[in-house]
Amino acid sequence: MKKTLNIGHRGAKGHEPENTLPSFQKALDLNVDGIELDVHVCKTGELIVIHDFTVDRTTNGSGTVSELTLSEIKALRINGHIEVPTLEEVLELVGKKCLINIELKGRHTAKPVSHLIEKYILEKEYKYEDFIVSSFQREELEMMYLINPKVHLGVLSQASVTQALEWATAFSAKAIHPHFSLLTEENVQKTQEQGFKIYTWTINETEDIERIKTYNIDGIITDFPERI
Repeated sequence: MKKTLNIGHRGAKGHEPENTLPSFQKALDLNVDGIELDVHVCKTGELIVIHDFTVDRTTNGSGTVSELTLSEIKALRINGHIEVPTLEEVLELVGKKCLINIELKGRHTAKPVSHLIEKYILEKEYKYEDFIVSSFQREELEMMYLINPKVHLGVLSQASVTQALEWATAFSAKAIHPHFSLLTEENVQKTQEQGFKIYTWTINETEDIERIKTYNIDGIITDFPERI
């Protein structure tokens, strides 16, 4: 059986506040093969690492990410003392230690993410293989493909492996990222025979992890990387 990549969900969400530098550091400490994170563009154009479209759930503030400036977001606190990071801050922390899965969560994120990946490839000797850019949003995936077809894409799906495969084919993606409840031995094998990898999410229970591993999966995204 081949190695299943161990990908920390929003860092190591089971141990530290999600999408924070402490969470990504914890994932690295647990020897992950990759980290997964979410990005939005704020009002002043920077890429902010946060899951929701608003800051209400995870910080001591309120408001829509796209309507807040970087300085306004940086003034907020998570758990009383942690800042909301930018994507560049996460990349500086993680370096080339593991795969970086950037989920395009907000609208109009494809173009700035493409530019940042290009910057790190040109200036810091990264490779396209160091990143995979995923999204549920067809328009963001399509935009990334049109801007830079060299960027490795992953198609997220909570509903249908078949639909994910259709999009993956349309945008020359490298992988599909289906919810683990959608997977069977048959559709995993079919997907891999078509040349796509499967990075599935979010599996936290040991019983589910062990079952999915028997499908010869390529990667598991989890809140608890030590369980993989």
